[in-house]
Amino acid sequence: MMNEAIKKLREEEKSGKFDRYGVAMKGAVRDALIDFCRQNEEFAQAVVQGGSFTDCMKAVAKKIKGNAISDVEAYVEAVRFYFPGAGIDVKMAIDLCASVRDKGETASAKAPGVVLDLSDFF
Repeated sequence: MMNEAIKKLREEEKSGKFDRYGVAMKGAVRDALIDFCRQNEEFAQAVVQGGSFTDCMKAVAKKIKGNAISDVEAYVEAVRFYFPGAGIDVKMAIDLCASVRDKGETASAKAPGVVLDLSDFF
């Protein structure tokens, strides 16, 4: 079911007709929905059996206040289009060393995940 859902989202994104908001958001929303389909087979089934991606993006656009909507709000509305009442769990963490890793530093430059002091075992 997951592969069907992913195929549907990709095809409908390419062939759909979108307003200016849909054009701006469709790639990111599609990617989030694909990720959710990979996470949950029941959600993937809802996408396959649900409405079109164009209609999904229209539903998301209706939630725009002024000229903007946050990414998280857009993803929640897209999920609810296919699975009413559903939500998403968003976790963010700061990485103070990201710029070092972004420059392609070696793995040894990464901070260690767990540090054990072997003297604690004596």
